[in-house]
Amino acid sequence: PPDSHRTPSPEDTYEVGVHSPFVLDVHTEAVQAALAKHKERKMAVPMPSKRRSLVVQTSMDAYTPPDTSSGSEDEGSVQGDSQGTPTSSQGSINMEHWISQAIHGSTTSTTSSSSTQSGGSGAAHRLADVMAQTHIGECLLPLAGGAPFRSCAARSFIRPWFCLPGVPVSSRVSAKIQQLVNTLKRPKRPPLREFFVDDFEELLEVQQPDPNQPKPEGAQMLAMRGEQLGVVTNWPPSLEAALQRWGTISPKAPCLTTMDTNGKPLYILTYGKLWTRSMKVAYNILHKLGTKQEPMVRPGDRVALVFPNNDPAASMVAFYGCLLAEVVPVPIEVPLTRKDAGSQQIGFLLGSCGVTVALTSDACHKGLPKSPTGEIPQFKGWPKLLWFVTESKHLSKPPRDWFPHIKDANNDTAYIEVGRMRYKTCKDGSVLGVTVTRIALLTHCQALTQACGYTEAETIVNVLDFKKDVGLWHGILTSVMNMMHVISIPYSLMKVNPLSWIQKVCQYKAKVACVKSRDMHWALVAHRDQRDVNLSSLRMLIVADGANPWSISSCDAFLNVFQSKGLRQEVICPCASSPEALTVAIRRYGRAPCRAGRGSAAACREENLKASTAAGRCESVGEDTPSLCYRALKAEKGEEITLNSSALKGVLCRPCIFPYSSLHSLSICFPSIDNTCSDVVPSLTFQAIDSIHQVGVYCLALVPANTLPKTPLGGIHLSETKQLFLEGSLHPCNVLMCPHTCVTNLPKPRQKQPEIGPASVMVGNLVSGKRIAQASGRDLGQIEDNDQARKFLFLSEVLQWRAQTTPDHVLYTLLNCRGTIASSLTCVQLHKRAEKIAVMLMERGHLQDGDHVALVYPPGIDLIAAFYGCLYAGCVPITVRPPHPQNIATTLPTVKMIVEVSRSACLMTTQLTCKLLRSREAAAAVDVRAWPPILDTDDLPKKRPAQIYKPSNPDTLAYLDFSVSTTGMLAGVKMSHAATSAFCRSIKLQCELYPSREVAICLDPYCGLGFVLWCLCSVYSGHQSILIPPSELETNPALWLLAVSQYKVRDTFCSYSVMELCTKGLGSQTESLKARGLDLSRVRTCVVVAEERPRIALTQSFSKLFKDLGLHPRAVSTSFGCRVNLAICLQGTSGPDPTTVYVDMRALRHDRVRLVERGSPHSLPLMESGKILPGVRIIIANPETKGPLGDSHLGEIWVHSAHNASGYFTIYGDESLQSDHFNSRLSFGDTQTVWARTGYLGFLRRTELTDANGERHDALYVVGALDEAMELRGMRYHPIDIETSVIRAHKSVTECAVFTWTNLLVVVVELDGSEQEALDLVPLVTNVVLEEHYLVVGVVVVVDIGVIPINSRGEKQRMHLRDGFLADQLDPIYVAYNM
Repeated sequence: PPDSHRTPSPEDTYEVGVHSPFVLDVHTEAVQAALAKHKERKMAVPMPSKRRSLVVQTSMDAYTPPDTSSGSEDEGSVQGDSQGTPTSSQGSINMEHWISQAIHGSTTSTTSSSSTQSGGSGAAHRLADVMAQTHIGECLLPLAGGAPFRSCAARSFIRPWFCLPGVPVSSRVSAKIQQLVNTLKRPKRPPLREFFVDDFEELLEVQQPDPNQPKPEGAQMLAMRGEQLGVVTNWPPSLEAALQRWGTISPKAPCLTTMDTNGKPLYILTYGKLWTRSMKVAYNILHKLGTKQEPMVRPGDRVALVFPNNDPAASMVAFYGCLLAEVVPVPIEVPLTRKDAGSQQIGFLLGSCGVTVALTSDACHKGLPKSPTGEIPQFKGWPKLLWFVTESKHLSKPPRDWFPHIKDANNDTAYIEVGRMRYKTCKDGSVLGVTVTRIALLTHCQALTQACGYTEAETIVNVLDFKKDVGLWHGILTSVMNMMHVISIPYSLMKVNPLSWIQKVCQYKAKVACVKSRDMHWALVAHRDQRDVNLSSLRMLIVADGANPWSISSCDAFLNVFQSKGLRQEVICPCASSPEALTVAIRRYGRAPCRAGRGSAAACREENLKASTAAGRCESVGEDTPSLCYRALKAEKGEEITLNSSALKGVLCRPCIFPYSSLHSLSICFPSIDNTCSDVVPSLTFQAIDSIHQVGVYCLALVPANTLPKTPLGGIHLSETKQLFLEGSLHPCNVLMCPHTCVTNLPKPRQKQPEIGPASVMVGNLVSGKRIAQASGRDLGQIEDNDQARKFLFLSEVLQWRAQTTPDHVLYTLLNCRGTIASSLTCVQLHKRAEKIAVMLMERGHLQDGDHVALVYPPGIDLIAAFYGCLYAGCVPITVRPPHPQNIATTLPTVKMIVEVSRSACLMTTQLTCKLLRSREAAAAVDVRAWPPILDTDDLPKKRPAQIYKPSNPDTLAYLDFSVSTTGMLAGVKMSHAATSAFCRSIKLQCELYPSREVAICLDPYCGLGFVLWCLCSVYSGHQSILIPPSELETNPALWLLAVSQYKVRDTFCSYSVMELCTKGLGSQTESLKARGLDLSRVRTCVVVAEERPRIALTQSFSKLFKDLGLHPRAVSTSFGCRVNLAICLQGTSGPDPTTVYVDMRALRHDRVRLVERGSPHSLPLMESGKILPGVRIIIANPETKGPLGDSHLGEIWVHSAHNASGYFTIYGDESLQSDHFNSRLSFGDTQTVWARTGYLGFLRRTELTDANGERHDALYVVGALDEAMELRGMRYHPIDIETSVIRAHKSVTECAVFTWTNLLVVVVELDGSEQEALDLVPLVTNVVLEEHYLVVGVVVVVDIGVIPINSRGEKQRMHLRDGFLADQLDPIYVAYNM
C-alpha cells in the first residue's frame, strides 16, 4: 500500500469492536507474516539497547503507549525498542508520536467503519512487522534490550498490546483500568516517579564469535558408562565385616607400616590390633562420653578426627572405631595456631555438622595450643569441642559380651570428607563436606578392587594424605577390604628424603604406589644420589592428580629417567577423581596408552570407572570404548596453569595461581611467586603462560621466599593466598599489573542521542512531558521587613550610619588559639580606623578613585578595617592570603601573581608581613623589586579624611574576588556595590540575622562566601561575628566548638577542612569535652561553605560524633556557590530539612539522573545543597545546546540574581568567555532572561515538602564541576566518585586524587602505614576502580601523607597535583604503570 510507511497522525484514531473483522484479518495476516519471516532468519542476538531521551509521564495518562515502564522485565508489559529493533525504520511504534499527541491534546475519537477500513492496510503492515519479532505459540517475546521472556499463549498478548499508536486496546476494559492493571503487574523496584527510564540495565557488549575459531567435529558427545562390575562371591557385605573377617582370621597379617623421619619403620599395625582397638574406641565413644542417661554421642552423630599426618595408625583405628560405633567421622587437619590458614572455614563446617567431640592422639593433644590454665582454647570460628584421646591406655576395655552391631552396607552416612570449592568463584576457598554413604563406600572399594586388580596380601606404598581423596580410598578403605599391606610415607620424610617412596617400593617389592606428580618431580631432582633402584615390581603407579595438565610432563620425565630402572610404560596409571564423584576414571594396567595434550608421550589414557551408588553396582569400559582424556585447556580454573622450571629457564619458583573474576565472566590469573630474581621472572612468566596457555595474566606479584600460607602437607594454600591478595595483606616485593591486555569485556560506551528540536518538546512549562527544571528563592521585592540598611546603596554608608546610631555595638570579636578574645571592633572603632586607612591611601599611597589595592593580611580585624578603608578612599580592595613563613618558596609566587593580575597600585599589610615580603627568602622566590608600593597599616596617621568617597553609580566596582579553582585556574570576579548590598540582604533574610544575634565563623576570609561572612555581613545586618581563624585549630582542634558553646551561638559557618579536623582530632575526646561543659544543643544551623558536591559521609560522621554533645542532626547543612555567584544556596533557619536522594552512578556517567532506593547496587547518595537564597532564580540547562531541561534531568546550573558577579577581571580581555559565562540566554523558551553559567552539573527535584510560604519545595542537587569531570570511554566521570571508592579499598589509604594524563587514568593515594604496604595498594586500587567504575587504571602513585594539595576550602587541587606528577616532584613511595 502506498501509505504503509506513513507516520500516523493524531487524527488516525480508531474505535474497534471486540468482534471486528478488521482485527481478525490483521491478526491472521500478522501471524502468517511472523511465521514466514521466522523461517527466513534466526532470532537476532540481544544487542545493547540505546537510551531514549524522552519519557512519557503521568501528564499523558489518557493514552496507553506501548512502553511506559521503567525497564522492568515483568510479563505484564512487552516493551519495544524504538532504536534497537530492525523494524523501527518501517514505521513501528514511535515514542515521539505519543508525546506530540499528548502535547497537542488530541483525544481518542470514535470513527465510522469506513474510516476504520481506510487505514487498515497500513495498520496490518505495521502490525505484521511488529509480530515478525515474536514466536507464535510457545514463544519468546523480545523485551527492550533484547531480553526475552517466555509466553505460553502469545495469542493473548497480540490483541491488547500490538495495536496501532492511538488505537485503544481491543477489549471492553477501559484504557485507564488497563493501565492500572499493567502498573500493578510491574515489580515495585523504584517507587519513585522522577527518574529516567532505561530500556534495560547496563548491558555488556556482545562478543561476536570469531570466524577463525575451530568448529566442533565428530559425533555428538554421549554419556559414557564403565564396564560392568563383576560379582565376586567372597566380597564382604560391608567394610566393617571385612575388618572383622581379617581381624579374626589373619590377626598377624600386617595392615599398616608407619615410617619415622629417618625412613625406618616406626610402628606396624596388624589386622588383629586394628580390629581390637577399633572395638575399644567404638565402645568408649558410645558408653564413656556423657552419662548413661544422656550420652554425648549417639549413632548417626558426627565426630571430628584430628590426627597429624605422621600418625596414620591412630587415625585409622579411630576411623574404623567410628564406623563400628555407627557414628560419622569427619577427618580434618590439625589446627596449628588459632589463626591457621583456612581454619575458620573448617570450624564453620564442624559447627554446621553439629560436631561436639574431637578424637585425637596423645601426642597431638599435647601439641595443641594451650591457654595459661592448660585448656585448649576455642579456635576462631570453631564450635566448642570435647577433646577425646584414643590411645589404648586412656580407654576402658569393653566387656566380653559386648560386640559392635555389624550391618550390611546401607544408605546411612559412612563418613564426611572435607573438600574445597575450587571452581566456584563466588565462594572460592569455602570448605564443604561431602557425605559418603555406606553403600557408596563399599561399591567404590569394589570398583577400585576390580579396576586395579587388587589381591590379598599385596603391598602398596602410599605417599598421599590418608585423610581424603585417593590416599583415603586406597590406603585406608580398599586396602582393608582386600587385606593389603600399606606402607605410609609421611610428608615430613618426603621433605628430608624425596626418594623415600621409591626406596620403600624397592625394599618391600611393592606392587602398587599412590603418588602425585609433585612426588615424581621431587624424585627426579634427587635421583642422582641413588643407584640401587629397581622398580620392576611395580604393576601400577597411580598418579592421583592425573587430571592436571602438569602431570603429563611429570609422567614423561619420570618415565624417561626410571625406564632404565625397571619402570614399564604401562605401569603409569593416571586417575581422575573428586570428593563428590569419588574415582571417575583410572587407566588400567597393561593397556596401551593414548597420547593426548600437545603431543605428550605420557600415558594419558584414563577410562571411565563410574560407580553407580544408587543401584549398588559398578560398570567399566570395554576395550573398544573411547577413552576419557584430560586436555591442558583449563585455564579458567586457575590452579590448572603451572610454571615449571623449563618454562622459566631454571629459575626456581613456587607458583600460586588463581582466577580473579571481574565484569561477570572475565577470568584472570594471578601468579604469586616465591623468588628473588624479580627482574627475570616477570618476562619469562608472561612468555610461558602466553605461549603455552594463551591466557592473560592480570597481576603478577613476587613475594619473599616462604611467605605464602601453606597447607599442612606443604602445598600453597590457594584460597588463603587469594584472600590475602584481595585484602591487601600479601606484602609483595614487586607487582606488575596488566589490566589493559586482560580486560577485554568492558561495557560498550553509549552513543549520545541527538537533541530534540524545541518545537517538538516544549509547550508552556513542559519539556519532554515534564516540568521545566527551574526554581527560585523568595522574591526580595515582596518581603516586608524593617531593614533600615535597605535605604543605603553602599556598604560604606551603612557603616557610617551604624557608627552614628549604635557606636558601641560590637561587630567583630577575634579569638586566639586559647579561646580568649584577641581583639574586637565596635561600629565606631571600625569607622574611625577605616577613615585613617583612607587618609593613608590618599596621602602616602597617592591613590586615585578606582585604583586597586591588594590587602595581604592574616585572618583578623586588620583585614576588615583595611577593606572599609579602601571603600572610604574610593579604591577597589583585593584580599590576598599572605605567604606562609615556613613555605615561602611555594606560597609567595601565588601572592605575586594575584597582585600582578589584579593590577594593584598598592599593597597594604602589617609590619610583620611587610618584613616577610622583603626578606632574603622572598627574594629567592620572586623579584622583590617588582612589588608595588607597600603600606604598613600598623602605623596609621592621626587625622581624618576631608570627605568620605561616595560612588556615583551602584553598578561601579566594589571589590575583586580572586581565588584559585580546583582545576588550578586563577580567576578574579568583579563585584559591584549593588551586588554586594543585595548579597548581604539576601543572607540576612535567609539566616534571620539581627543586631542581637551572634554568629561564629571559622572560615578563611579571602574569597567567596567566606569573605562575605567575615567582612561584610556584620556591617550590613548588625550582628556580632565571632571570628575564629582556621589556622588556630591546628594547635587547638576544639577551639571552634568550645567558642560555639561558650558564646551560646545559634548559627555557625565552617569549611570541610575544619569539619574534618574536628572529626579526626576530637573523635576520642567527646567524653572529656562533655566534662568541660561543651554544649551544642543551642546550635540551630551549622553551615558548611563549599563550592562542590556536599560530602555526605563527612557531615554524617560529624553529626553522629557530636550528637552526644547536643548537636541536632538537622542542624548540619551545606551551602553552594561558585565564581559567577558566590552563594546560590544556603540552608538558613526556616524551611524544610535538607533531603537526600540516591541516584544510579552508572546513569550519571551518561548525564542521566535515575533515582533508586537506598542500598541499591551502584547507588550514590546526593544531599541537597541548601535552600535557594532570596532573589535567586536557577534553571537547569543543557550545557551544549543551551536548552532548558525537565525536572530530575542532569544539566548545567544557570543562575539569575541581583548579586551575580559582573564578570571576570582579566588583563587579557577575553570578552567571549565573559559573555558566555555571565550573559547567557536559553536557546528556546525564556530567551529574554540573562543567566550566569555556574559550570556545575546538577538537577532540580520538586519534593513533597513545603516551604515557609506553603509552596512545594524545590531541591537542588549538585553533582560536580564540568571542568573537573573526566571524559573516558565516551562517558563522564566525576573524580570524587572514583576517589571515594579507592579510599574504601584499604584502611591505609587516607586520601586519594585522580586525574587523566594522555587518556590514562592516574590514581594518587596517600599511604598511612609502612612502605611495605605500598605494593599491596596497587592491585586493590586497580580492582576497585575496575569493578565499580568499569575503568582501567593506567598509573597508580603511592605517596606520603600530605602530598595531595588542598586549598583553604578543603578542595583538592588536582591540576596542581598533575603538574607535580609530570614534573616528577611528588617523591612517591611507589609508581606502578599498568600494562
